[in-house]
Amino acid sequence: MSFGDAVRTCLRKYVTFSGRASRPEYWWFALFVVLGDLVLGAVDDALFGTPRVAGAGAPRAPSVLSGLFSLAMIPPLLAAGWRRMHDSGRSGLHLVYPLIVMAGIASFAAFARGLDPLFSGAPEAVFTDLAGLVLGVAAIVFVLSPFLVIWWLTRPSEPGPNRFGPAPAEARA
Repeated sequence: MSFGDAVRTCLRKYVTFSGRASRPEYWWFALFVVLGDLVLGAVDDALFGTPRVAGAGAPRAPSVLSGLFSLAMIPPLLAAGWRRMHDSGRSGLHLVYPLIVMAGIASFAAFARGLDPLFSGAPEAVFTDLAGLVLGVAAIVFVLSPFLVIWWLTRPSEPGPNRFGPAPAEARA
């Protein structure tokens, strides 16, 4: 699949989360989104004087065109990633794994903080130490989870049809 075909396919399937997307389809579209953001950021700078990188402490004006483009590309990029996960045999929920981990950490932290006043004595410090250990391990998992998702997105396609539909090459035939 060429760069243009990938962009057309992903924009045509703007919010289609069913089916499968090949590796080239996803990665060419991801490149399109990055390049579009960079180009429109330069246009923002030229038209509105909004530099992409401001000095330390300097106020940064919003990037209008780049921001609108990025906002408009969130649904098709999520849909393409969801279909890419399907192509490698995984549920599309694997794409949002870092968000699920973050929600779990926030929930546990709120729960542990709510219990902390109940266990403020010295013998019960074991609970707060255990909660700190769990949060530390969870933080490491959270830092590593985006890399795991990227690794999943790079995995080869499952040959032939799978539970999410026919392989992308077979779907075009």
